[in-house]
Amino acid sequence: MEITPKGLAALTGGSVEGDENVVIKGFAKIEEAREGDVSFIANPKYSHFIHTTKASAVLVGRDFDPEGEVSTTLIRVDDPYVTIAELLRMVESSKPVPEGIEQPCFVAQGVEIPEKAYIGAFAYIGKGVKLGKNVKIYPQVYIGDGVSIGDDSVVRAGVRIYEGCRIGARCIIHSGAVIGADGFGFAPHDGEFEKIPQTGIVVVEDDVEIGANTTVDRATFGQTTIGKGTKLDNLIQVAHNVTIGRNNVFASQTGIAGSTQIGNGNMVGGQCGFAGHIKVGDFNEFGAQSGIPNNVGDRQRLMGYPAIEARQFAKNQVYIKQLGKFLSEQRNNK
Repeated sequence: MEITPKGLAALTGGSVEGDENVVIKGFAKIEEAREGDVSFIANPKYSHFIHTTKASAVLVGRDFDPEGEVSTTLIRVDDPYVTIAELLRMVESSKPVPEGIEQPCFVAQGVEIPEKAYIGAFAYIGKGVKLGKNVKIYPQVYIGDGVSIGDDSVVRAGVRIYEGCRIGARCIIHSGAVIGADGFGFAPHDGEFEKIPQTGIVVVEDDVEIGANTTVDRATFGQTTIGKGTKLDNLIQVAHNVTIGRNNVFASQTGIAGSTQIGNGNMVGGQCGFAGHIKVGDFNEFGAQSGIPNNVGDRQRLMGYPAIEARQFAKNQVYIKQLGKFLSEQRNNK
């Protein structure tokens, strides 16, 4: 990659302040950038790096107002974070894309491999599998009987997709993820636990991304559903018969117990836990390590266990820190 700030501005609809012809060869974080790199500032807490960065150019908001002179070239855009994402996608799309069938691999008889699809070495494609156009199946992937995968989806190395599950278009499933393992269903009987057969499937709708080593269990009956546009980080557990709506984001190590229903547009921090059989509404924000034991409405900001309104949680933490001093004063007053 070689481009100038002038060229970047033309691609992004930005405006240039400084040397518009300096050569840019790569991307870097603003605190680590070197000559030839382009970086960005989207979070105000990083604004001070504008005076020390070695980056040749920095993407900033149109209203960005540095304190003092700046030696680097500024490229002013509407949203630096969105713009850097667009530029990275452009670079990624220019990389060579694998096609064809590598050997050795197993493709069951009757499975059609679409044009421009890729099946990596040691992959297993079961009976009745349906693959969309331009699907990429990387090495050592297992795809069970009757699975369907939509157009332009990418299944990274070592993924396991159990029989009957349905994956939508433009999905990305990262290495080590398991889609459709049995839900954790056992019935207590005479002091033992009898396994309840898990006869349902998992449905992953379009534009979903599932992180490395994340697990989505198949339903006892019916389906476990991950809604369109939802993004799951690494190391997340989604239990049987869970329904997740559209355009949610879940950070790492979150666990969602069985039959819980989660709406649309929620933002979930790392290590959150959702109890089973509850309903969560739309556009909520859950702080890291929140425990959610009960139903939640819409547009709330919650933290703690049990999760409460974020401002009240912050106040409670202040009170707890003062508790020792308060008890000491009480003892001294006796």
